[in-house]
Amino acid sequence: MHLREYVTFDGVGLAELVRRREVKPEELVRVALLAIETVNPSLNAVIGLLEAETQAVLARPLPEGPFTGVPFLVKDLVLHMAGVPTDLGSRLFRGMVAPHDTTLMERFRRAGVIPIGRTNAPELGFSATTEPVLHGPTRNPWNPEYSTGGSSGGSGAAVSAGMVPVAYANDGGGSIRIPASLCGLFGLKPTRGRTPSGPDVSEGLNGLGVEHVLSRSVRDSAAMLDATQGPDVGDRYTITPPERPYLEEVGREPGRLRIALTRETASGAPVSPECVTAVEEAAKLCRELGHEVVEATPGYRSKAVETAMAAIWSSGTAALVDGLSPLVGRTPGPDVLEASVWATVLHGRELKAVELQRAFAIMNHVSREVGRFFLQYDVLLTPTLPVAPFRLGVLNANAPTTAEEWMQRAFAYCAFTAPFNLTGQPAMSVPLYWSAEGLPVGVQFVGRFEDEATLFRLAGQLERARPWAQRTPRLHAANANAHSA
Repeated sequence: MHLREYVTFDGVGLAELVRRREVKPEELVRVALLAIETVNPSLNAVIGLLEAETQAVLARPLPEGPFTGVPFLVKDLVLHMAGVPTDLGSRLFRGMVAPHDTTLMERFRRAGVIPIGRTNAPELGFSATTEPVLHGPTRNPWNPEYSTGGSSGGSGAAVSAGMVPVAYANDGGGSIRIPASLCGLFGLKPTRGRTPSGPDVSEGLNGLGVEHVLSRSVRDSAAMLDATQGPDVGDRYTITPPERPYLEEVGREPGRLRIALTRETASGAPVSPECVTAVEEAAKLCRELGHEVVEATPGYRSKAVETAMAAIWSSGTAALVDGLSPLVGRTPGPDVLEASVWATVLHGRELKAVELQRAFAIMNHVSREVGRFFLQYDVLLTPTLPVAPFRLGVLNANAPTTAEEWMQRAFAYCAFTAPFNLTGQPAMSVPLYWSAEGLPVGVQFVGRFEDEATLFRLAGQLERARPWAQRTPRLHAANANAHSA
């Protein structure tokens, strides 16, 4: 298979070639590694290959799943593989090896993917850009001077540049949707509890964190959620299973939806003109497709959301650092943690139990308030980010700071995304707009709790109306000289 041919397929398409015996998994791995070799030196998206792991998977019969034989990249944070080093983007945890797969990794394996590498992430995922001290910045394929977003920026750059069609990502405040927006990809954050977090924890960040993938096509996201969704043994609660496979929803018409539109942040902070234009163009398209679009905004207080997010993130970061550091035999401190993370750890250690309980109370109140809003609307349309694509270095996690200053800065980038980590609702960033400079600017659609189906139906309709897969960035595997493997 030629590299130029490889990048024209999504993951479901590549798996179909494998099923028809038109290509072997070994060939797909070789061409994917060639794609990484071709563009990764300019992007720093992939921080390590998994040669032994890859060969071990290829040596065994592959499971028959929706992604059998498809090369796959794993964000180096949260999810882990047995015997494979994971750094969590941090000098503190460099070389840490997990003794077992996480439950979601087991399900990825059953879906048939072949893990070939690890992707870059900011330290402990605590930034809206991917620029860790440990591995250096990941560059945006659309313009290498710009950020890929965070914290799944390495996966975002890799998929955008054609290294793999789909890659693991997670989202505790926007970490799937922000890189999707800045890298021109489709990124859906599932409902809280839709994908498993076990066996080590019951849920990430007390329910803020959710795991899934970044992809070029809507159907890859849907097919992967079909393969991985559902409760794990010992989960504290479960949610309603889907009525039918999500992959079927992608091809179904959504009907006439009542879509609420907001251009403004809850705090009143300014929104970039490019982001406003992107959401207005998306609203225009939705109207053309027959949907009702009404200007309306959920009534939650932004300060309450920020208070709850800060308490949960800072206490969670401190607990993670203090809980895992004995495993690597290193002492947490400013010599092995970036300034923002170290300040947050110190702050998290000082939080009182009553402050965390207050955060959970806010979480409950906002969830119910926003839930009532969605009794009137099927979907909420917002910008994904309040800021236009931004350059590397703008959000420096290693500059001297206090925890309060850092969280205020970082969460400003998450003004539209983070509230729905708090409520647990599904939300997706869709690549429908590119700026005058040729940079992607995504828009966010939020659905009712447990209602990924409506989002997938809408996303499929939008993809058919405004196909984006043929748009490729400047740094892309297809733009290299003709190669074959």
